[in-house]
Amino acid sequence: MQASSGFQGRSAGLGLALVSAFAFGGSGVAAKPLIEAGLDPLHVVWLRVAGAAVIMLPVAWRHRNLVRERPALLAGFGLFAVAGVQAFYFASISRIPVGVALLVEYLAPALVLGWVRFVQRRPVTRAAAVGVVLAVGGLACVVEVWSGLKFDLLGLLLALGAACCQVGYFVLSDHGGQDGRDGEGNHAEPPHPVGVIAYGLIVGAAVLTVVARPWGMDWSLLGGSAGMNGNEVPAWLLLGWIVLLATVLAYVTGVVSVRLLSPQVAGVVACLEAVIATGLAWVLLGEHLSAPQLIGGCVVLTGAFIAQSAAPKPPTGPVASGAGAGAVAGVAAGELSGGRAPH
Repeated sequence: MQASSGFQGRSAGLGLALVSAFAFGGSGVAAKPLIEAGLDPLHVVWLRVAGAAVIMLPVAWRHRNLVRERPALLAGFGLFAVAGVQAFYFASISRIPVGVALLVEYLAPALVLGWVRFVQRRPVTRAAAVGVVLAVGGLACVVEVWSGLKFDLLGLLLALGAACCQVGYFVLSDHGGQDGRDGEGNHAEPPHPVGVIAYGLIVGAAVLTVVARPWGMDWSLLGGSAGMNGNEVPAWLLLGWIVLLATVLAYVTGVVSVRLLSPQVAGVVACLEAVIATGLAWVLLGEHLSAPQLIGGCVVLTGAFIAQSAAPKPPTGPVASGAGAGAVAGVAAGELSGGRAPH
């Protein structure tokens, strides 16, 4: 019975992880038409995060103790994993293809290993180093360096900014995992990951409100339509897709999937987000990638998979363990790339 129950739990976890990957993978496809219709990328990010934050307010109220117990964690999550990743990613897809932006963002696992090796001076495995080399080599194919770097350099740098924000959250999660006691030295229970996500969205929305200044947005555009590969789609429908499916559904299913699986397994499934995003962009936006770019994308994902699976497991603690068994760390490992990246 226990074996059967465990199998069913893993199957459910895998299904939820796939739902999360599809949900996150579609965010860029839904956001790009809005950007091309005239909305500023930062305004699209603000609409996404603010809308999700409003929906998650009941969850935040239920876990309001987190504000007192983990203010630094909530601030870091909101600043890096929500505001930073989303803003850089959406800004990048306004200049480069969705698939390319997401593949660049998947350099994050390799960058994390660089932090571990050269900043924290902790050893990394040979397999992890191979993963880094593969990821960098694959990226060279994605941006087609042999063409003389004619690729949009600013768009590429913005995508790298999204990857660096992911690294910031990885590091934040690692520090949180090492702290299993409260300010008085007593054992502290790990914060509920869904509560952290809810407050991260609220903090992210507050930060983006200052940066994006939505009061200057052309709200009338939301009442119109946006072009999607020659077809007109209502702007409000695309916005609903971004908020409800690509943010709320994506984060919640991602958290639950890690509870049923593990951060490592969920992170591997999350690598499908780049494939999903590229495929959706190809079908819905007409963004065709060349054969070398597709091969390079496969190499980037392979390198990210090797780097992630070969990385030393983080110590147990508030973020990476407890009730939720690494849920937030798992989200950072894949689903927060965006998208998850805001993918």
